[in-house]
Amino acid sequence: MSTLDASDMLPAVASSGAQMREAVTKINRADLAKIAKGDQPRNVVFAGLGGSGVGGQVLRAVLGQSVPVPIHLEQTHSLPGWVGAMDVVIGVSCSGATEETLGMIVEAGRRGARVITIGAGDSDLEKLSESISGAVHFAIDAKGRSPRASLWTHTTPLLMVANALGIAHIDENEFEIAADLMDELSVANGPSVLLGENSAKALALSCAESLPMVWGTGMIGATAAGRFMAQLAENAKIPAAHGELPEVGHNQIVTFDGVLAGAAPARDIFRDDELIDRRTHLFILRDTNEHPAVEKRIGIVSQIAADRNVPVTLIQAQDGHPVSRLASLIIPTDWASAYAGLALGIDPSQISTIIQLKAGLQS
Repeated sequence: MSTLDASDMLPAVASSGAQMREAVTKINRADLAKIAKGDQPRNVVFAGLGGSGVGGQVLRAVLGQSVPVPIHLEQTHSLPGWVGAMDVVIGVSCSGATEETLGMIVEAGRRGARVITIGAGDSDLEKLSESISGAVHFAIDAKGRSPRASLWTHTTPLLMVANALGIAHIDENEFEIAADLMDELSVANGPSVLLGENSAKALALSCAESLPMVWGTGMIGATAAGRFMAQLAENAKIPAAHGELPEVGHNQIVTFDGVLAGAAPARDIFRDDELIDRRTHLFILRDTNEHPAVEKRIGIVSQIAADRNVPVTLIQAQDGHPVSRLASLIIPTDWASAYAGLALGIDPSQISTIIQLKAGLQS
C-alpha cells in the first residue's frame, strides 16, 4: 500500500483530527472578532468547488434546519442575482487559485456584499480579498495535501466563521471532542489493522467489487453520502450514485429492478478478460437523529433490496454533536475510498483527468 500510495493519501486521512486542532489554534481571532461586530446577514452564500466545496455542505449539515438565515451553496462561475450588500459571500479555495471561486468573489465585491475568504496564504484569493473593502481572509496551510485530503483544514475555520456571524453556536470544546473521535477512528481503521478487524478495509473491498449506491439519512447522512461518492470517484476512480432518503425512494430505488442489480447474468463463455462484473451494492449512511418515517423506510428498502439480491450495508453515525456525528461517518468512508483505490492498483491521489481539463481551459 505504501508503494502505491505515492502521494501519501493514507497519512492525510490519518491527519484529520490534527487538521481540526491546528485550525482552531491558528485561526486569526482578531479577524473573527471583526466579523462578529457586523450585523447578522440576510443570506450566506458559500462559493467553493471540488474538495474545497465540501465545506459548504458540512456547514449546512452541522447547522441543520435551525439555522436562522438561508445558506446557499454556489458551485458555478457566478452568483445568484439576489446577492447584494445585505448578504455575506464566503469563498473557500484550499489552493487559493480556483478559477470559479475567484470569479464569484470578484462579483461579490462589485455588488457590495460582505466578503470572507478562506484559502492559502499569499494566494490569488488572499490578494483579491485584500483588494475588496472590508473583506477578511483566513490563511490556511494544507501542507501540500490536496483539497479533498484537507477537509478539516478549510472546514473548521468555516464553522468558526459561522459562530462569528451569529448563525452557529458551536462550543469550541466540540472541536476537540470531534478531533479525538477522528483520531480514534483512524487508529481503528488504519493500515496496520488487519482486514478482519478493519471495517474500512472491508467496506473498501465491497466498493471495489461493486457499483456503489450511497444513500444518507438526514442532512448529516446525506452530506456524508455525497462526500463518499466524491471520494470514491477521486480516490478509487469508481462511479457511484448518491442521494438522500426519502427522496431516493421515489426514483433511485427503481434501479434495483435494472440490469445492474441483483444476481449477475450467466457469464459469456467467449469473454476472456478478468474485468469485474459490477453489480449494485447499497450503502446507507445513517444519522442518529432520523425522522421516524425515514427509519421505517430503511427496513422496507432493505427487504426490497434483499428480494432482488442487492447487498445492503448500513453505516451508523455515533452519538454526539453534529460535528462529531458527521465526522464519524466521513472518517471511515474516507479511509475506505483510499483503500478501494489501492485494492484496484490505483494511486488515490492521481487526478490526471482533472489536470488535463484544467490544462485545456488554459490553452
